[in-house]
Amino acid sequence: MLRVTEIFRSIQGESTHGGRPCTFVRLTGCPMRCVWCDSEYTFTGGEHFTIEEVMERVRDFACRLVEITGGEPLAQREAFDLIERLCDDDYEVLIETGGYLSTADVDPRAKIILDVKCPASGEAGRNHWPNLERLRPELDEIKFVVTNHADWDFARQVIEDYCLENRAKAILISPAWGLIDLKELANWIAESGLNVRMQLQMHKYIWGPDVHGV
Repeated sequence: MLRVTEIFRSIQGESTHGGRPCTFVRLTGCPMRCVWCDSEYTFTGGEHFTIEEVMERVRDFACRLVEITGGEPLAQREAFDLIERLCDDDYEVLIETGGYLSTADVDPRAKIILDVKCPASGEAGRNHWPNLERLRPELDEIKFVVTNHADWDFARQVIEDYCLENRAKAILISPAWGLIDLKELANWIAESGLNVRMQLQMHKYIWGPDVHGV
């Protein structure tokens, strides 16, 4: 059984897949407690679903792009079986993971969107660095949520240390909602010369920051 907070269809609000119709399977629970977390409602509660019940809900939405997210989806071992099942049924599968748990056992047909925690999150000490070495430049993306210049400096150092410009399909720099001046961050990125992409959380601009399941 999987513990699920919500299953819904919307548009993808982040990553290079932004704007595409997408079905989201949001699993319950997370071992991390990032200061700026925007999905604390997933920490507890949820309903229990079998994998087949999840698949039925996904099929009902008739959308070929599916994201498994949380919380932290990889914290539930059954999530790995769900990912495999979705891939077997020829869905395009995105995995939004916080980077604390290993991605080694994720079905290689799925696409990883790996969130590296910067210092202001309060969880930078728990990044599982071997995940960065498993990134595939044709499939996987990496995200840094940036709150201040110290976070930006941290992200730049990680990008350099792990040669991420050659290792990932995209490097996403995401401003923490309401905590950083967007123009400042845009200027830092423009001046850096790095092959990175600033991303805004499109869904929050459309429906607002506190609306779930859209």
